[in-house]
Amino acid sequence: MQTVFIKLHAEGLIYRGQRLVNWDPVLQTAISDLEVIPEETQGSMWHICYPGENGGPGVVVATTRPETLLGDVAVAVHPDDERYRDLIGCSVSLPLCERLIPVIADDSVDPAFGTGCVKITPAHDFNDHAMGARHGLPVMNIFNKDATINDQAPKAYQGLTREAARDKILADLTALELLVKTEPHLLKIPRGEKSGEIIEPLLTDQWFVKIDTMAKVARDAVDHGDIELVPGNWKKTYDEWMRNIQDWCISRQLWWGHRIPAWYDEAGNVYVGKDEASIRQTHGLNAKVVLTQDPDVLDTWFSSALWPFSTLGWPEKTPELKDFYPTSVLITGFDIIFFWVARMIMFGLKFTDQIPFKKVYIHGLVQDAYGQKMSKSKGNVIDPLDLIDGIDLESLVIKRTKGLMQPKLAQKIEKDTRKTFPEGIPAFGTDALRFTFAALASNNRFIRFDLNRVDGYRNFCNKLWNAARYVLMNTVEAAAIGSASTQYVELPTALTAIDEWILTQWQLVKSAVAETLADYRFDLAAQALYDFVWNTYCDWYLELSKPILAQSAEFTPAEVYGTRHTLLTILEELLRVMHPFMPFITEHMWHQIAPHCLKDYSSEQTIMLQP
Repeated sequence: MQTVFIKLHAEGLIYRGQRLVNWDPVLQTAISDLEVIPEETQGSMWHICYPGENGGPGVVVATTRPETLLGDVAVAVHPDDERYRDLIGCSVSLPLCERLIPVIADDSVDPAFGTGCVKITPAHDFNDHAMGARHGLPVMNIFNKDATINDQAPKAYQGLTREAARDKILADLTALELLVKTEPHLLKIPRGEKSGEIIEPLLTDQWFVKIDTMAKVARDAVDHGDIELVPGNWKKTYDEWMRNIQDWCISRQLWWGHRIPAWYDEAGNVYVGKDEASIRQTHGLNAKVVLTQDPDVLDTWFSSALWPFSTLGWPEKTPELKDFYPTSVLITGFDIIFFWVARMIMFGLKFTDQIPFKKVYIHGLVQDAYGQKMSKSKGNVIDPLDLIDGIDLESLVIKRTKGLMQPKLAQKIEKDTRKTFPEGIPAFGTDALRFTFAALASNNRFIRFDLNRVDGYRNFCNKLWNAARYVLMNTVEAAAIGSASTQYVELPTALTAIDEWILTQWQLVKSAVAETLADYRFDLAAQALYDFVWNTYCDWYLELSKPILAQSAEFTPAEVYGTRHTLLTILEELLRVMHPFMPFITEHMWHQIAPHCLKDYSSEQTIMLQP
């Protein structure tokens, strides 16, 4: 991590500057877009009059955030909007602030939204910041780091919270007859995933990576087919992200994480290096120069971007790096294609001159049974270990509410948990859970997780177990392979039409599973196996085999042996095919079946290493 930071800084690709970031006023740190959760809320749209200069014509601005009015530096209209064409270049009076601000024209303004006039607050809105940069507008920050109003605003509002400032501003505007009207408006409020607080776009000093050059190389790697995204429709999304990439904010104001390897002297000069001693030696700084390390830590995605090669001993040229880099397949969710996948590709190509992986299998995100994203703040996360081993209700409540910062949220989550799981979560076992996830792994963006599915696949495990018991009872335990010995014995066999039918069906299923796994369609592979075991093998073949195994007069001994051989052979192969989906039950069963149908079986073997 230090090596990468130092190299990028030396090349001028890492710099420190003041830019707009997502700011959590409770945790008081910059956070990534991934940690910002949009919450749909019924709010209001306020229409506010901005009087014209010297009694001239003014404008009415529509806004959902009247508290940011204190930091407005312009009003924008569309250049072709005939209602305001004559006002472009004029000034209007900013209410409550005794400042004049210009009316500007910008193509990004939607004339049909609100009044067609947009207030521009570059310090507290990402779109406004971009527009302000295009027009060379000043940037006026009116918030402290705890989201209270700072001393850049009029004195009457200084020190107020955002909510209190909004109330006072609306009251003052009403008193001045500048609040034209209020309309209900559905909007999305950005909240911090960890704190639950409303996130504020804020100008702060942070460390950034210049990413455009690395992004182009990473984009070309996918465009040219060096890296394949599966499913392929994600290629277009990846390309769009990489073409519109912005410099990456990599610093966080947290207590945990990798410290930024930068030190400051008392004059504010910055020195980047491995440690304080090396910096003093490199720059000739004596002991009288006081150095203080930057208190910030690196964004977790910075160190995560190094994962493919840093885990193998890089920057040393280790045998592991030679053998295992690049790897074959990366498996990940679509929500972090940009945050993780793209950055691994960028850093991999930058520091090793090789792609980090050849394929990226992108799966959907698991939601709860109601279609909501699973998150700790919602209290709807289910620990896989709880599904495997089971958990009682009281333990589940404690687990879901522990460490939550908001008492009301904890109470809500406890109530929802008691309602949803009145008896806790029963034990489903590992195999049932693994098969459930395989069966759900479609190409959809979201996967709804329902406990009833796990319960159904637990029944499927039981079905497979009972089928194996039936086969053993009617072959090995009945000395059905023609010998008192339970070891493999060759006997003359003949196949009935029923045996030929099931062997054909099994061959088709094996082909289907091979094809679907090659296409990363684990859901289709799981479904093919489920249908074969439950419907074809158990419900039909096992039932049809009973008259034959009863050795009725219409079947020859060779045909009886043929059916017994077919039962054992298909079951043994079936266990091997199903092992990646259900590793534990198949391993156990295989050691009971394999001695009777494999010549070279030994108890030291494992099904995991079988073809």
